[in-house]
Amino acid sequence: MSLTIRPAHGNDIPQLAEIMEAAITRLQEGFIDAPTIEASRAVMGLDRTLIADGTYYVAEIGGVAAGCGGWSARTTLFGGSHSADRDDASLDPAQEPARFRAMYTHPDFVRRGVGKAILAHAEQAAREAGFTQGILMATLAGVPLYRACGWHEIAPHEALLPDGRAVPMVKMGKAL
Repeated sequence: MSLTIRPAHGNDIPQLAEIMEAAITRLQEGFIDAPTIEASRAVMGLDRTLIADGTYYVAEIGGVAAGCGGWSARTTLFGGSHSADRDDASLDPAQEPARFRAMYTHPDFVRRGVGKAILAHAEQAAREAGFTQGILMATLAGVPLYRACGWHEIAPHEALLPDGRAVPMVKMGKAL
């Protein structure tokens, strides 16, 4: 079945939440322990600003939502609408990199090109908006996908959680 990508809309939010929940729960296994996976929900999830900005997408296979992700022309690098330390200031495409955000593939659809397709779609949209560079904050489970798509590691990062735990992540970049 063919894969299609379309902009996400507000009525997609319940379906997007299901994809994110499954991806966070199942795809992080083997990279971080179960209590840290549970606590990581404090910094992971959907940022509704991306939907409002028209920069968040849904990938469908045979009409079924298989993944989601997008990019942003705003300062916040990662986290959901519920996350602390958000900054919705606009970026200058001539001087700052676009932020690639909230990339999730439902575990039932991994290894089918969903993540690569969403990322390529988002990269093209950011280029069309005038951005020449991109950055993202990858989970350890996501690093192999981003490397395969030409992204390079900038620095390790730890997202500090309200309970004192830290989720290991990697800041990555790419010329668009």
